[in-house]
Amino acid sequence: MTNPRQSLSLALIGSGGAGVMTAGQVLLDTAARCGLYGLMTRSTGPQIRGGEAAAILRLATRQVSCQADSLDVLLAIDFNQADRFSSELVLNDCSWVIADPAEGEVPAWIKESGARLVEVPMAELAKAERGVRVNTIAIGLVGALLGLAAEPTRAVLESLFAAKGSRLIEAAGKGLDLGRAAAAGLAIDGLELDSAPAGKRWLVTGNEATGFGALAGGIRFCAAYPITPSTEIQEWLAGALPQVGGTLVQAEDELASINMCIGASFGGVPAMTATSGPGLSLMVEALGLATAAEIPLLVANVMRGGPSTGIPTKSEQSDLNLALHGAHGDAPRLVIAPTDLGDCAPSAHWAVSLAEQLQCPAILLSDQFLGQARGIIDSPALHGAATERRRASEPLSGYQRFAASADGIAEMAIPGTPGGGYTATGLSHSISGRPSTVAADHLAQLARRQHKLDAFDYGPRWADLEGEGRIAMICFGSVTGACREAMARLAEAGQPVRLIALRLLSPLQVDALNAALDGVDQALVIEQNHSAQLLYYLKSRVDQPGRLQGLARPGPLNFRASEIVEAIVNLNQEQAA
Repeated sequence: MTNPRQSLSLALIGSGGAGVMTAGQVLLDTAARCGLYGLMTRSTGPQIRGGEAAAILRLATRQVSCQADSLDVLLAIDFNQADRFSSELVLNDCSWVIADPAEGEVPAWIKESGARLVEVPMAELAKAERGVRVNTIAIGLVGALLGLAAEPTRAVLESLFAAKGSRLIEAAGKGLDLGRAAAAGLAIDGLELDSAPAGKRWLVTGNEATGFGALAGGIRFCAAYPITPSTEIQEWLAGALPQVGGTLVQAEDELASINMCIGASFGGVPAMTATSGPGLSLMVEALGLATAAEIPLLVANVMRGGPSTGIPTKSEQSDLNLALHGAHGDAPRLVIAPTDLGDCAPSAHWAVSLAEQLQCPAILLSDQFLGQARGIIDSPALHGAATERRRASEPLSGYQRFAASADGIAEMAIPGTPGGGYTATGLSHSISGRPSTVAADHLAQLARRQHKLDAFDYGPRWADLEGEGRIAMICFGSVTGACREAMARLAEAGQPVRLIALRLLSPLQVDALNAALDGVDQALVIEQNHSAQLLYYLKSRVDQPGRLQGLARPGPLNFRASEIVEAIVNLNQEQAA
């Protein structure tokens, strides 16, 4: 009997409609009931229905923010279109592959990996009991191999199918029993997971956490147009906003949605929209209006592969340049990126608070990996109450909406406030809001809008700074999880490195970043896009830009910790040479 594992990686694959996502969710939910941590990510084709589907899970006794380097178990409900996963799912001679011999030939890439193949006639077993589906057999089989108890699994299935009637619940239970019985006859061991420390945890997706953080930050209006992979944000808010007196509107398109949000915020109601790259492209002009009129606004952008329609169902970090610079004219805005799934709620909360305080748009830059990942995480802290915008107090006399102040932040009157009427315009304007072509007015407003962002004290949350060493890793967003794991491995190997996981991307905290790089000989900027957008952004701002090197790769292949370790080891060797 081998010692229980601290971490295990598995994937379930099959054709769209085979129920692999449901099976993955049930296994993750069961792990949560058993007190474990976990992460489930999804890989699908761009089809609305059908195509390939993979649920990729990592279960562990500690919180995990990235998938493992390779799979311990791959269960194939069928091998239809499985070749599309050949670059995403890494197998080796220690991996187990469980497949139904009646569901297609084993693909060459699986055979060539050296993985050990075990055949289980799941479709035949399902025919033995009326109404049983193969995916419930897969749940029972994998759950038993991992040492997950039957009763928590059964409770999850009952909860999931409660609205669909007792017959479906009964059939699911029979499938579970068939799968567990099949597992007992397999010569597979060493997959059981150890127990995890007790604690309060969340079982949540990144998109759901983003919605929660925005709501806790004060958002009471959302208008959005559905777009993969951000739609779950508005789906969550559709149920939550009415409970706090808020409203959600499904707009006819992205242009309408952001302009509805600008109108709501102008009227005094904190507002947000959610979108992805193609939608953000359409919103650029309205973002400029919100900047010029100084109207608070949150745009949650969940990045996907681009350009154009790109790969809607895969992750990428290629909207960075658009988020930072997507506007005509000088239009400074906030850009904030959560560093992992557990940071989605706190970062959304912070983004709303900053937008309201600074009276400007804020873009929350998430991505498909974070947004659609479902994880078991420690309960996150939201860092205090949200801060409201600076409102003009009554009685008002001679109100000047855009008058200068020491910190650059003006008082904002709510429409209908006696004496507080003003023009909120995208035209260059005077301090009263009246359109103006006078050079002095234009310069004064440009300078004040930039000053209020630059002068604000953002505190230590601009980045997560971890570790020590002469080499640093700089990253943002979902890449952070793999970087953290690489940092831990390097420390164990006696090669300590620093990690700078940027959260506040704009305005970039240049002085703080230079201080964090003090004593660093080389910094590797790691990002999930083709053109090294973060690298060149940082090179334009930091001292000694020659210290910065890039490790950039577009989606859909996410970075693995082992790849980052290898890059750092090579960098160390180059320095030593």
